Amino acid sequence: MTGLRGAVAPQTAFWRLAVLGLIAGLLSGLFGVGGGILIVPALVLIGGFEQKLSHGTSLAAVVPISIVGAATYLIGGYTDLLLAGLLTVGAVLGALVGARLLHGISEKWLRWLFIAFMAAVAVRLFFEVPSRETALQYTVWIVIVLLALGLVTGILSGLLGVGGGVFMVPVMIVFIGVGDLTAKGVSLLVVIPTGIIATILSVRNGHVDLRAAGIVGVAGAGTAAAGAALAWLLPPRLSAVLFAVFLLLVAIRMAVRALRSQSKLAAPERKEEERDRAQSDTGA
Repeated sequence: MTGLRGAVAPQTAFWRLAVLGLIAGLLSGLFGVGGGILIVPALVLIGGFEQKLSHGTSLAAVVPISIVGAATYLIGGYTDLLLAGLLTVGAVLGALVGARLLHGISEKWLRWLFIAFMAAVAVRLFFEVPSRETALQYTVWIVIVLLALGLVTGILSGLLGVGGGVFMVPVMIVFIGVGDLTAKGVSLLVVIPTGIIATILSVRNGHVDLRAAGIVGVAGAGTAAAGAALAWLLPPRLSAVLFAVFLLLVAIRMAVRALRSQSKLAAPERKEEERDRAQSDTGA
């Protein structure tokens, strides 16, 4: 299948995509993330997708997964529409103007700062028992903080290719004091509109495999509700530890990817230095 501009996509086996969707949906519902953090690398590894196509396909697949997960949290009473609305406004703005705001900022250093932040938050979650109750008072200061959080989320998602939930959920729990289940439900709500906008843009650019996105999305939607229900059943302490482990795995994956990218960039420079040294030795 192809996007509107005819992007060529490998024909990955149906069962592989279905299994990927089932796992991504379960993790999405359990941790309140879109699922892209798993889908993107999996499409590259098991499907042979190139990077832009895997990102676009993941965005499309995440939308139905997030809808089902968010609906499940909403039915259970674990959400906050005002909180989700404020974060969405900030996230959309961040996605639209992120390139201008980050002009001149080194992506390499921003990536490593994000990795360090995720690791630090994960460590804190190991020693903190999140509340199941939400008592957020919407003062002017809180509204400004939430808009800023959404803005930063949109920027990071666009620049680093990380899902918004990976950043939003721990910040809401650790620094704003939102209940863990409400934070996850709100995160999934925010993913929906931002995911739809990003998917439309990706389809127009031909960066979506509609067949793969459909299989992964439908399969994931089937387990997203189960993941959310499992999150309700887990004690807050165990839920925090599992989420901390998840964040550490995300940080490790990003660190490995960053090191590999730096290694690839440094390889031509090393070859050039060796060539210059060899020429120098020959001249001597």
